[in-house]
Amino acid sequence: MSQSTGRPELQQKLCPHLATVYPDIDYEYWAEKIVSCMRYSNDLPNVAAHQNHWDQSDIALITYGDSIVSKNEKPLVTLHQFLRNELQESINILHILPFFPYSSDDGFAVMDYTSVNPSLGDWPDVTALSKDFRLMADLVINHASARSRWFENFRKCIDPGKDYFFTADKNTDISKVVRPRNTPLLNAVQTAEGEKLVWCTFGKDQVDLDFSNPKVLLEFVNIISHYMEWGVEIFRLDAVGFLWKKPGTSSLHLPQTHELIKVLRLLIEHKNPRAIVITETNVPNRENITYFGNANEAHAVYNFSLPPLLVNTMISGNCQHLKSWMMSMPPAQNGTAYLNFIASHDGIGLRPAEGLLQEQEITQLIEAMQSFGGLVSFRKGPGGFEKPYEINISLWDAMKGTLQEGEDSWQFQRFFCAHAIMLALEGIPALYIHSLLGTPNDHKSFENTGHKRAINRHKWERSGLQAALEDSALHHRKVLDSLKRLISIRSLQPAFHPNVTQYTLQLGDSIFSFWRQSLKRDQSIFCLNNVTNRPQQLLMSDLNLIDNESWFDLIGENSYGNGSNEIILEPYQSAWLTNCRY
Repeated sequence: MSQSTGRPELQQKLCPHLATVYPDIDYEYWAEKIVSCMRYSNDLPNVAAHQNHWDQSDIALITYGDSIVSKNEKPLVTLHQFLRNELQESINILHILPFFPYSSDDGFAVMDYTSVNPSLGDWPDVTALSKDFRLMADLVINHASARSRWFENFRKCIDPGKDYFFTADKNTDISKVVRPRNTPLLNAVQTAEGEKLVWCTFGKDQVDLDFSNPKVLLEFVNIISHYMEWGVEIFRLDAVGFLWKKPGTSSLHLPQTHELIKVLRLLIEHKNPRAIVITETNVPNRENITYFGNANEAHAVYNFSLPPLLVNTMISGNCQHLKSWMMSMPPAQNGTAYLNFIASHDGIGLRPAEGLLQEQEITQLIEAMQSFGGLVSFRKGPGGFEKPYEINISLWDAMKGTLQEGEDSWQFQRFFCAHAIMLALEGIPALYIHSLLGTPNDHKSFENTGHKRAINRHKWERSGLQAALEDSALHHRKVLDSLKRLISIRSLQPAFHPNVTQYTLQLGDSIFSFWRQSLKRDQSIFCLNNVTNRPQQLLMSDLNLIDNESWFDLIGENSYGNGSNEIILEPYQSAWLTNCRY
């Protein structure tokens, strides 16, 4: 087989990683097969290390393919039309949650990785979206559906699939395995060779794949190449921390998992140098950031500690924990970035808050969210005891009130302030479609499905959404337009580049504040956020600013300085003070 220039070099780069993961195989042979499977069409580029594939204009939207539906129209077409009409100028990265045929978990139990769910549309509809937005897709890599062809073949003991899934026996030591669910880890299934126990991290319909078999890796390399050929540029590696299993260990974050991520990144960025790999690891912060590697694993990691800390800050009126966490966060080196979000299709994870919030504070947060209509999901902790795993609630309703006083009249201001904080932080911002639309809790969907996460996975009917946006008595248009304005301001400011300097300021527990400076050091922005329901006062000298200099608030459009030294922040007001407007 002839090889284009650069392929032997890529194979050589893969070999050390494959040798680490698979010490007993002919890794040179498998490196050649893997590279061939990527179907590289041209000479491979030299991919520069530590190169940023993003800037301050990058804003991501998270949505299901059918979050907005219309009669007699494919949901992906309806979504595309809505995005063109409302968000074309606001977002440029589109994360469509799993759009493949599935059997459960709203897409995360994939039956066929190479097809588009016909109830959503087809591959040309996906490609059409990729022409207007940088398209992000899930690589559901830890597990496959129990109704997939692979698993049907596993039961029949035929290829492909007979050795694709991880099995154990009844004496396997699973005592240390970390679980995000309280369902049984091992599930008995009947096969042509008798009963086998399959490993199911997330539930019996999501059977874990066995990556100790290099054929499984080869299958996913083929899937990745397929996605890229249809326009996918950003890969979200779903639940990737659980990828490698080893009885007697936690089976979480094992060294082989990190090596396989390095393999996938090498392959992806050599097919498209602008492509991005994002790891989804809903775990405490110290574990999460290990997935940066040395700028050779994930380009970006989800900032999972931000949602619980920021929600707690907004309803407690105290930013102490948020400040402490931010000061402990290492800056992402060039070529890596944090993906910041407050809300997503999942709930507000509580594991990432472990060690950051005290148990009593987590309990108070849960109780407040429940009083605002939220639900709580549990997992099994040490000793088999159930522990809260996540809070299920829409972000709009999470901002209904405070710990001390319950529901109040500051819901919109609190909601806006939370987004002003998130959009200004170091990293790439990602907004959930239901946050942009101010969608409240969908209790009816929860009642119909029995799934707690359904409370924040509402499906808007297009005409109903349009009516809601046009109704001045409702909050939806105000939320959407306000966040669009905030995004438009942010996207122009060099000081909001995802990798520029960030410094936490010490202005007490009522004002969460930090400073950003552009790469060229020509723009500074002081981000001031009153996280309480009472006015707060500070002096320009508190920021070490000279009062005869001119500073401008990009959000409120007020000027400060020139002899005036006082700044008043109204309840939940955010200000972006800059010396240089763009």
